Amino acid sequence: MTKELKKNIMFQYLMLLVIAATAGHQGWRTLFNNFAVEEVGINGFQVGVIQSVREIPGFLALLVVYLLLVIKEHRLSALSVLIVGLGVALTGFFPSFLGLIITTVIMSVGFHYFETTNKSLTLQYFTIEQAPVVFAKQRSWSAIANISMGAFVYGIAHFISIEASFILIGAVVFCLGIWAFFWDPADKNIPLQNKGMVVRKRYWLFYVLNFLSGARRQIFVVFAVFMLVQKYHYTVQDVAILFVINNVIAYFVSPMIAKGINRYGERKMLSLEYIGLVFVFLGYAYIENALIVAGLYILDHIFFGFSMGINTYFQKTGDAKDIAPSMAVGFTINHISAVVIPVVGGLLWMVNWRIPFVFGAILCLVSLGFVQKIRTNTKI
Repeated sequence: MTKELKKNIMFQYLMLLVIAATAGHQGWRTLFNNFAVEEVGINGFQVGVIQSVREIPGFLALLVVYLLLVIKEHRLSALSVLIVGLGVALTGFFPSFLGLIITTVIMSVGFHYFETTNKSLTLQYFTIEQAPVVFAKQRSWSAIANISMGAFVYGIAHFISIEASFILIGAVVFCLGIWAFFWDPADKNIPLQNKGMVVRKRYWLFYVLNFLSGARRQIFVVFAVFMLVQKYHYTVQDVAILFVINNVIAYFVSPMIAKGINRYGERKMLSLEYIGLVFVFLGYAYIENALIVAGLYILDHIFFGFSMGINTYFQKTGDAKDIAPSMAVGFTINHISAVVIPVVGGLLWMVNWRIPFVFGAILCLVSLGFVQKIRTNTKI
């Protein structure tokens, strides 16, 4: 299957864009918390505000279905990566709370719109058996991009400023986006997608799982690393090393997740994810040891890869013509909670830093209950 995929032009195209978008986003994530704390001096509530604003473009991912009326989906993917690079580069020029909000929105528009179109194109261009493998390949190569970015940040931290690092990383991603924009990997034999917004009653479980996944993801993305920096005083080099470890593991584990989905199905794999995450979030809240908490963060990152099962579940049960609009709707629903939780979580953090993580454990239990309703009736 791997040799067959490598010959697929869309596979090559998406892999290039995944690497570029991931590198830009990872560079931003690696630098952001230290830049925000050390250079700008923001507090827990302010980081919650910024992270909530960061998710607004995800909430507006529904607009992708209207953009597709005037631009081809693969070109929108490339344009989105270009915008990621622009946002990352601009971050270094505006070291203030307002500057972080504006540049974060720009970066986030590109990243979230790319995520939406990437999922859609993957489900459209690859079979039920291939799709989990492609998602896993993307995650593995994302891991390589993350490792490279972590090593890059760690290596240059003593030589150039954080501001200059943002500019350099963003410029490279911007150029890759321009290059991909003039590449045409489209296949005319792929079923035409329904235009405009598509919301169907029979997709209700897909919508619910996306909503809950977005809520739990925000607690991981927003508060886990912030806790390591603020509470345990991790340096930018420490964070970079942690990201490298995460992604070395992800490179090897992602193909196993894909095989698990193909062999055991989405219900069992997602159940394993949420059971594990209950203990991870409770560990965040009650285990006050910097090394153990870092280990929990690594486990959290591994479980994050299981979420591809939500999209492959739709591929097996939804209409092939609904993939593009449904990925946009699902991504928007995923970010309804993502817009609210960082701000609310930031306020709760100011009361007691444990509260957001206990809430995360509760969300995982709720998700576990809904996952039991998954039925695909698909034999591979």
